[in-house]
Amino acid sequence: MSRRQIILVVDDLEINRSILTDILSPEYEILEAENGLAALNLLQKRHGDISLILLDLIMPEMDGFGVLEAMNRAGWLRDIPVITISAESAPRIVDRAYDLGAVDYISRPFDERTIRRRVMNTIMLYNKQKTLEGIVTEQVMEKEKDNLVMVEILSNIVEFRNGESGLHVIHIRVLTEIFLRKLMEITDRYPLLPAQMTDLINASALHDIGKISIPGVILNKPGKLTAGELEVMKTHCAIGAQILESTPYHNDNELVKAARDICRWHHERWDGSGYPDGLKGDEIPLGAQVVALADVYDALISERVYKPAYSHEEAMGMILGGKCGAFNPVLLECLMDVGPRLQRELEMRSDDSLAGVQTQQMAAWLIAGGRASTRTLAMLEQERIKYQFFASMSNEIQFEIDYQADLLTISEWGAKRLDLSPVLVHPKECAELFHVIAQDDFREICGQLHQTSRINPTVGGTYRLRVDGEWRWHKTMARAMWADDESEETTGAIGKFIDIHEDYLRMERLTQMAEQDALTGLSNQRAVKQAVERMLKENEPRAMMLFFDLDDFKRSNDQYGHMFGDEVLRHVAGRIHDAVREGDIAARMGGDEFLLFMPYKGDPGPLARRVMGSVTGDFRGYRVSISVGVALAPENGRSFEELLVSADRALYTAKARGKNQLCFYEKDMASALSVISPKDH
Repeated sequence: MSRRQIILVVDDLEINRSILTDILSPEYEILEAENGLAALNLLQKRHGDISLILLDLIMPEMDGFGVLEAMNRAGWLRDIPVITISAESAPRIVDRAYDLGAVDYISRPFDERTIRRRVMNTIMLYNKQKTLEGIVTEQVMEKEKDNLVMVEILSNIVEFRNGESGLHVIHIRVLTEIFLRKLMEITDRYPLLPAQMTDLINASALHDIGKISIPGVILNKPGKLTAGELEVMKTHCAIGAQILESTPYHNDNELVKAARDICRWHHERWDGSGYPDGLKGDEIPLGAQVVALADVYDALISERVYKPAYSHEEAMGMILGGKCGAFNPVLLECLMDVGPRLQRELEMRSDDSLAGVQTQQMAAWLIAGGRASTRTLAMLEQERIKYQFFASMSNEIQFEIDYQADLLTISEWGAKRLDLSPVLVHPKECAELFHVIAQDDFREICGQLHQTSRINPTVGGTYRLRVDGEWRWHKTMARAMWADDESEETTGAIGKFIDIHEDYLRMERLTQMAEQDALTGLSNQRAVKQAVERMLKENEPRAMMLFFDLDDFKRSNDQYGHMFGDEVLRHVAGRIHDAVREGDIAARMGGDEFLLFMPYKGDPGPLARRVMGSVTGDFRGYRVSISVGVALAPENGRSFEELLVSADRALYTAKARGKNQLCFYEKDMASALSVISPKDH
């Protein structure tokens, strides 16, 4: 028996909801909401289940127009048709409803036949539209996948011959996408359609295809190239462009055109000092400009036969200092904006093997049920070969933990390096495994995976492995996966150990990641506590702790959706970042609560009000205001906990006085609020 489709009836009069329910309940499941806010709460939880909405326009709390506007912002109107029902029939009312996305308008009074027919026709029309969209999307995705497979094969042949990590091509694509998206955010100088951006991202993988013609003795020379060898190396730009120009698709395929431009000009520089044509400024195609910056950054942070890897900080300094040539100033602004999260983005988004393993799990489910086609089996085998090949080329030990089967599977290349069996049963009790990794370390990795969520599925750490009989430091990245959409219980995980040997200083960057709030990039509660306690212990400065939260944030979150709420929090974090000085400590404490710890001289009032003013303001039409509680050190406390309690009580007092208030802690607040829990506000 098929599941009945769900209709949401939104009307402030219960009698109207009751009549519509009586008419439609024989064929449909009915949900009811008495106003716009209640409707949005239901949509937040079940928008994927609802087939249609019958919406009254005139309601208290939030009217029907507000619901349509909120659905537009959330993108729900693409999948959920809305029929408005109202006694208001003025043309301006009807036109506004249609302008906001309503698909039909029914005036009261209405009859049963009209409602049933309009509802049935609308649902049928949307179902047909979704079916057609699904067919077209599947065809486009198949074509896109085929294109990407060929691009990856060709570009990885070049990288394999070049002696570079197979990750270089993936890094260039990820960096190109990051820079292009940031560019679209900060300027309208380079307008790009989504399809054009996709072409540039995909074409970036072919940037060095011309190196296939460079002699291996030059391509992989460990020392500095001679002047003559350098000139030979430079020819790869023109040769790559020539290869693409000679294809029969060059004149009418946008991807090939974009790849040709990138191949020829990704070594040009903004001031005209590059090669092969000495182009300058925006004479250089945008794709080539972006790939040039991505290529330089990845070359700096990666090990090559002729140089060691530089740190992220060193690479940023060299690029911004002009040591790698001149780049578009707007692109350098993009680099500075994304710089703090660039390494994490590369680590999180470059691991295409994660998606491959998820595909394999789905295929395994089909095979077990006898539903896998020959095509699926062939593609699965192709994925397995590709997975093993890149594992052997990447100097990474890749593994998969299956909690349900209690198995640990290690890539063939990694198992040989560790001198382990590729499949270990009951790994938590396996003596063979603990010969190469400490038992406590392995249990810690498993424990971290059990603490993950669907929003934050990735964990990391640094552990020692016995590789080729020698203990070496390795950075660990792992991602948890779940068997179904309901359970948050981890059923499996995939990950990799990345060799960093004795370069233990890289652990500092991992520690920094563990101490950052994932949403905003600010310090988290654990990190700020440690930093404040360290500062108080070392020099006991005169400082103030500002503890604040956003006014009416929960209501706005409910009204506009959690995605918009996350954007507001990131915006506030950005304003905080701009307001703090060197030596100040800023953190997100959770939810919409933030904390600043700031040394001061003289009167702390102006500094506190300046910070408050820098955070307050408009964001995309939404008014951001905050309530602030301030505690002074050492007057109001000599430890992190004492200061936080004092600042929290001051914050409660500020909120009691109204919105957008700042309050310094005073002693009488201790007794007045002694029974108040921090959760009460």
